[in-house]
Amino acid sequence: MRSRKFLKAEQAPLAWDAPGLLAGVDEAGRGPLAGPVVAAAVILDDERPIRGLADSKTLTALQRERLHDQIMAKALCCSIAQASVEEIDTHNILQATMLAMRRAVEGLRLKPAKVLVDGNRLPQLDVLAEAIVKGDARVKAISAASILAKVHRDRLCEQLHQEFPHYGFAGHKGYGTPEHLEALLQHGACVHHRRSFSPVAAALARMAPAMPVVQVESTLPAVAVQTQVVAIELRPAP
Repeated sequence: MRSRKFLKAEQAPLAWDAPGLLAGVDEAGRGPLAGPVVAAAVILDDERPIRGLADSKTLTALQRERLHDQIMAKALCCSIAQASVEEIDTHNILQATMLAMRRAVEGLRLKPAKVLVDGNRLPQLDVLAEAIVKGDARVKAISAASILAKVHRDRLCEQLHQEFPHYGFAGHKGYGTPEHLEALLQHGACVHHRRSFSPVAAALARMAPAMPVVQVESTLPAVAVQTQVVAIELRPAP
C-alpha cells in the first residue's frame, strides 16, 4: 500500500511546468435559464498583490465590485468573453462554456505559459493547461477570474432587467427561482431565454394553446387546417 507521504507527493506541481506567465480562468452563468455564459481570464501581477481574492460565490456583491475594480487596475492583463444564448442552444451549455473560456484566453493581451482552469474540464487551447477542481478557492488567478466573470454577468442581468422588467432578472440573475418560473408561465420566453433548458421548454409548452381547427372554404371537400403556437417571444416596448 502506498504511504500517505507518497500520495501527497503525487499531487505536487509538475516539475516540467514551463516558467512564465500564469493565467487563471473561470466562468459564470452555466445554470441560469437566460442570458449568455461568461468567462474571464486573468494574469495577476506578483508585484501588485490584491488582498481578499476568493471564490466569487463566497463574497458579497459589494466585495465583488470592489475586487473587480482592483483586478482591472492591478492585473497584468484581463479578458472577458462570452457565448451567446444561440450558441448555448445550438451546442449545449458545456460546449458553450468551453467556447467562452477559449475566447477569454485568446483575448489576453499577453500570452500565458500556462492556464489554470476551474473545474474538471479544459477548453481547446494552444498553451499548456490544467484543470483544478475548486480552483476558484485555491488559486488566486482563478479567484480573480471568477470575480470578473460574475460581476460582468450580473451587470448584463441588470441590463436585461431594464429591457424586460417583468421577469425580475435584476433579482434572480436568470436562475430558475419560483418567481422566474411564474413569470415564464405568464409572459412566455423572451429572446434572452435558453430554449434548450427544460424549464423554459416546459413553460412554453404549457403556454401553447390547444390546436384550433380552421375550416378552409374551397370547391374541394372541406379540409381541417391545424395551427399551433410553439413559442412566444416578447419584445421590449418602443
